[in-house]
Formats: sequence, structure tokens, C-alpha cells
Amino acid sequence: MNPPGGRLTLSNIDLKVEAAPPSRSILHFAKRASPWDTETPIREELFSVERLQTHARSLALAQPVASRTTRGLPLAPRLAKNGKALLAAYNSIVKAIDEGSALTPAAEWLIDNYHLVEKQIRQIQMDLPPGYYRQLPKLITGPFAGYPRVFGIAWAFVAHTDSSFEADILVSYINAYQEIQPLTIGELWAVSITLQIVLIENLRRLGQRITQSRIARREADAIADRLLGVSGKAAEPAAKVFAGRGAGPLADEFAVQLVHRLRDQDPKITPALAWLDERLARQNLTADTAVREVHRSQGAANVTVRNIVTSLRVISEVDWRELFERFCLVDGALAMDGAFTDMDFPTRTLYRTAVEELARGSRRDELEIAHLAAAEARKPTPSIASPEQSRRADPGYYLLARGRGAFETSIGFRRWRIWPNRVTATLSFDIYAAAIVVVSACLLAAPLIALGGMGVSFAELGLLAALGSICAIDAGVALVNRAIALFVRAVPLPGMELRDGVPESLRTLVAVPTLLTSREAIAEQVERLEIHHLASPEGDLHFALLSDWVDADTESAKTDADLLAYARDGIDKLNRRYGPAPAEPRFLLLHRRRVWNDGQGRWIGWERKRGKLHELNRLLRGATDTTFIDFGAMPAAPKNVRYVITLDSDTRLPRGVESGALPSRAASNASTS
Repeated sequence: MNPPGGRLTLSNIDLKVEAAPPSRSILHFAKRASPWDTETPIREELFSVERLQTHARSLALAQPVASRTTRGLPLAPRLAKNGKALLAAYNSIVKAIDEGSALTPAAEWLIDNYHLVEKQIRQIQMDLPPGYYRQLPKLITGPFAGYPRVFGIAWAFVAHTDSSFEADILVSYINAYQEIQPLTIGELWAVSITLQIVLIENLRRLGQRITQSRIARREADAIADRLLGVSGKAAEPAAKVFAGRGAGPLADEFAVQLVHRLRDQDPKITPALAWLDERLARQNLTADTAVREVHRSQGAANVTVRNIVTSLRVISEVDWRELFERFCLVDGALAMDGAFTDMDFPTRTLYRTAVEELARGSRRDELEIAHLAAAEARKPTPSIASPEQSRRADPGYYLLARGRGAFETSIGFRRWRIWPNRVTATLSFDIYAAAIVVVSACLLAAPLIALGGMGVSFAELGLLAALGSICAIDAGVALVNRAIALFVRAVPLPGMELRDGVPESLRTLVAVPTLLTSREAIAEQVERLEIHHLASPEGDLHFALLSDWVDADTESAKTDADLLAYARDGIDKLNRRYGPAPAEPRFLLLHRRRVWNDGQGRWIGWERKRGKLHELNRLLRGATDTTFIDFGAMPAAPKNVRYVITLDSDTRLPRGVESGALPSRAASNASTS
């Protein structure tokens, strides 16, 4: 859509949009002095939300970007310069405090919050590496040509909100811009960083003004002292005092301070006031207008510095993940179908990263890639239901899984761009083991060759090789693992958010294998099972103790019945305290009888822990020939369990860990029934 005809201003940029048919809108862009090259505060007409949205649409029309990725002009040197200038302003204010000078509210805001600004400068330098900065689309015209497009967007937002940050206003502003020109995922993530860069730039300009104003006032005080004969010194004539001053314009703060000191003084001072009035007249000012201008400027600076500090604090505290997803158009395209919105944030990031990669390797933009993946997921599939067919109904199948190859071909993806990553991702264990052997052999061969050259016998070299092979293999494993950690990127497994708890379709059993050894140990395990429940999401989630008796010389022991009854009583108390799950008892005790083991020559739980998990899996699949004890009926195991998570008896999980692990995978110690 086109913005209404009118005239909008950003700093020294005039942007004029003339009414025309939507398909042939004529945009005139005239560049004056760049606001980036001046020292005036970044402050323009304060816009309402509606006018800010209109301005965002106008900017989208007026900001063409380079068609290729370019390095552009760096922001890091300017940020470092701003940091040094703010430090100098801070030291100047500290010196003024030591001298007992009065401070403006703006100076007080700066000195009280300088630690926050310093911290954010360091954080920006870490969060904006050169590789990431290079990927940001760069402007090719206008006052910020060569800089990232998102930098110009952030500048306009800061200028027309007087450095005041509100999350909802920013979202509406960015979304209005994207009505005309969608932003890339990288640009949306950079909104926070560039806002901070612009705010710090503005604070540096105001900080320098504070310092310059203080210097001007001190200079005026020095002249007034000479004219008035302060500290026992003789008063000097105005002609002598002003003899060395040039004909350049006077700083407003200098004039106001001089007026403040000289008014209502001895009539002998009149020549000095006449000189001051004459100089101000050359600048089309009077003493009264200079006073009003200084007071207005100080008031505006006080408000702006307060807004900057408050905005920097809010930006550092806001949840940018939530904010990012409110204006990410790619998310909207992927969420049209499938379970994208139900996934956890790392999984959604996997999808977005795949979209970025495919867009960079093809001639299509990110939003188009997302729409194409969603369209592939909506294509009709054969009527025969299968896990593979259900996976095809999700865009992730084409972005991350088996459908990726065909999808790359359909969009013209240039695979050579990512071949190193793809090769490392497909390395097998054989290659891993071969690398260890080669590295170990090299480490071992080097000293043996050197010793052989020194005349050591073959038998002695063989003995040294046998003894040194252990150390060489250990060193080889360490070096190969280190290399893998440096060059192979770990990718998180997909998971669901489960905001409303575990649904029936993802019914999960958390199983804790244990031994019934004593009442104290049983009580501890029951309590830990309760803790796991309290730290887990609501919904169709069950908790079970998988118990065995300790090994014995006979099939049963005297304490068996007592320990089993005590464990059952503890589980019954938990069920009475917390109630059942949606369909079954929430807490379970699944106990196995002993069987004779010829190898051990004792009565034990079949195959101990491994057998316990194996039989649990069979039990959940409907087997009736397991060694689990029948407490009067079949064990009350829940039906249709899809996931099993096994925990050691001493495992402690932070709150919410299960919610990220349950729906998408079974870990190495979990089995899927």
C-alpha cells in the first residue's frame, strides 16, 4: 500500500510522496546534510503511533538496499568512539562534583547510569560480530548509504519518539514498515542492537553538550571574575578583557552565564553588557531570547537523557524472543498450518535458520521460502496413513528433514555454499574412529622415528610402541574430540512447548528404576518422585517407581513383604494427595519378582536395570508374560503411553526440563512404546 500524499521529515532528510496510482507511485528523495555527520541531538517532531506507522511505510519506499551481501560501512568504530566520549563526559561531571559545581538533571542522569551504558556498549560489541553484520542488507542511497537498513529504521524511531522505547509502539512501527518491505530474520534480531547503538549515539551527543556547556559557563565565570575584580583582584576594563576574543558566534550558555553574573552590577560593567548585546545581535539574538533558548535546550536535554537511560534499561530487560516473534513475517507464514506455534522456541529457531540458509543459497527471499515450504506441506498426500505421510504435512519436513533435498532442487538452491557443513554432519563413526587411529599413529610414530635414528634396537622400539600406544590413543581421542567441538556445530533436537500441559496424544511415563533396600531409602524415592511431579507440566504425565528386591539366596526374604507394602503405601498417599491423571492413576509402583540366574547363582531381578526397562516397554505394549508382580490384577500401567523417560534414582531435574524433552524425542535412556 502507498502512504497518503504529504511531507514527512527525518532529521535533515526531506521525504515527499506525491499522490499517484499504486502501481506508479513517484517517490522523490532529496538528501541534505546527513544527520549522521552532525552533532545535534537525534530529536525530531514527536509522532503519534498512527503517524509513526505512516512514516515507517514512507521509509520502506525510500530505502532501497543492495542486491548482494556487502561489508558496508562499519558501526563498530563509531560505537567505540562514543564509548570514549561518554567516558570523558563522565569524568568531566565527576570533576565538576569535586569542585562543588551545580549539575543539571541531565548530567545527574548520565553520571548515575554510566555503568549501564558502559555495560551495554560491551554487550553490543559482542552481539554484533563482523560475519553477522555483513549479512545485514545495506542501504545504497540516502544519508545512511552503506549502513544497514535496520540502522536507518532504528534512527527514525529514536528521532520521532524522543528516545522513548515502548515495545508495543515498536512492534506496530516495524510491522507497518513490513507492509511495504519485509525485513530479513537477521534484521529483526538486529533491531535491539541498532536501537541501542542509536540511543548511545544520542547520549554521546548530549553528553558532549553537557561538557561544552560547562566549559562555556566556566569561561564566562572567568571573564566575569576579571570584570568584577573577584578574590581581591582589581577589576579590569571590558576593552582589555574582551580584546583577545575573536569575532565568531558566542555559545548560548556563555552568553547566559555572563548575563547572569553581570546584571544588576556596578554601572562600570555597562560596556561589557553593551559588547555582549552587540555580539548577540549579530547572531539575531537578545539576552532574553538567549536565556529562553538555553532553558528550553536544557529542559529538552533533561527529558531526552532520561528517556535514553530508561529506554536502555528497558531494552536490556525486555524479552526480545517474544518481541521478535510478534513482527517476524516468516513465523506467520510457517504457522499457517502445522504445529509451528506449539513448538518450543529453539525448534522455531531451527526452522527460521533453515529458511535463512535456503534464502541465502537461492534467488528467493526468506518470506518466499517460508511460503513455499508451507505450500509443500499443504499438498494432498495419499490416503494411506503412515508416520512419513503425517510428517509431510509440516513445513519442517522440507526445511530440516527428508524433504529438504527435493525442496532445495525446486527453489534452485546452490548446494556448494554449505557443502562443508553437510559433509561434517554426515560423518559416520567409522570416519571418527579412523581419525583417532591416524592421529594416535602420528603421535606415536614421531618419537619412535627419532629414537630409531639414534640407534635404538627394533625390540626396544617395539616395547616402547606397546607402552606408548595407550598414551597416544588417549591424546588422539582428546585432539579429535577437540577438533569436532571446534568445527562441528551441535543442533538441538526439535521439541514442543506444551503450554497447556502434556496432551493425551503424547501421554508420557517418567520411570525411576530403584531397589527396595530399606524403609528410609523407599521414603526418599517416593519423595523424589513427588518432586519430579511438582517440577513438571500438567497433563497426561505419569510417574512410576520400577522396583526390584535386592539379590538373595532364596526366591523370597523375610523383609520383602514389609518393604513392598511400605512402597505401595507411599505411592497410594501420593495418588490421594494429587489425584489421578486424566485417565489413569498418576503415580505407579511397578515391582518385579526375583528369578533364578545361573550365572550369578542367586535369585535376582531379571537382567537387573536393563531387563527392568525392557520389560516395562513390553508391558506398555500389552505383554502379559513379564515378571512384574500382579497385585490382585494386572499392574495398573497406563494405556497408550507414547514416551518413556527414565531417570536414575538420584537424578534431579530443574523445573520445566521435562516439558522440553517429552514430546519430540526419546533420549538415549528412554524408550518409545
